[in-house]
Amino acid sequence: MSKIFITGIGTDVGKTVVAAIVTESLKADYWKPIQSGLEETDKATISTLLSNTITTIHPEAYRLVTPMSPHKAAQIDGVTIDLDKVIRPDTENTLVIEGAGGLLVPLNDKDTIVDLIMPEDKVILVSSGYLGSINHTLLSAALLKSKGLNCVGVIYNHVDLDGTIEVIEKMTGLNTLGHISKEEEINASVVEKYALKFQKALKAL
Repeated sequence: MSKIFITGIGTDVGKTVVAAIVTESLKADYWKPIQSGLEETDKATISTLLSNTITTIHPEAYRLVTPMSPHKAAQIDGVTIDLDKVIRPDTENTLVIEGAGGLLVPLNDKDTIVDLIMPEDKVILVSSGYLGSINHTLLSAALLKSKGLNCVGVIYNHVDLDGTIEVIEKMTGLNTLGHISKEEEINASVVEKYALKFQKALKAL
C-alpha cells in the first residue's frame, strides 16, 4: 500500500499536526520510526487527535529517553540507531510515517532523517511562516530532489506573509496541498476539519 512520509523544514513546524490531518483524511495507519523523549510522544499526541476507528498507531522502532536530537539521545541511552533495524510495520493500509525535525537531523555518525525515506514514498513537506522559512523550504525541496525522492507537495502551517507560498511554488514547482490557519487550539475537531478540507488533494496523490 501507499507510504506517505511527513517531513518538515525544521523542528516545531507542525509535522505532527499535519501527520494527524493526513492520517485522519485517508484513514491511514501512523508510524513514528524514532521518538526522542518519553513525556510527550508524537504517538500519544496523534492518538488524541484522531476521530476515526480504522487507524492503527504502530510502535516506534526506537524510543529514546532524552528529548534531544536522535543521535545524541541514542548516545545518552547507550544505543546506536541502526537503519537496518528500522523496519516498517506490516500493514495493508496506507501508512503515514512521521520523521523527526528536518531532513538532515542526524540519527548516528553517518545517517540522517532523509535516509529513512524510500524511493517509493510520497513525501509531504511541512513548511511554516517564520523568518527564514522560504530559505529552509527551498533547501529542503532541493535536497529531496537531489536524492531522487518524490516530494508530492507542501502543506503550510499558518503562513501569513503575502507572496511566501507563491514564490516557493514558483521556485520549486511543488504543489500546495493545503494551508493550516493559526488555530487557538489543536484538537480532534480541528484535525477533522482540515482532514475534510485537504481530502481531495490527498486522495489524488
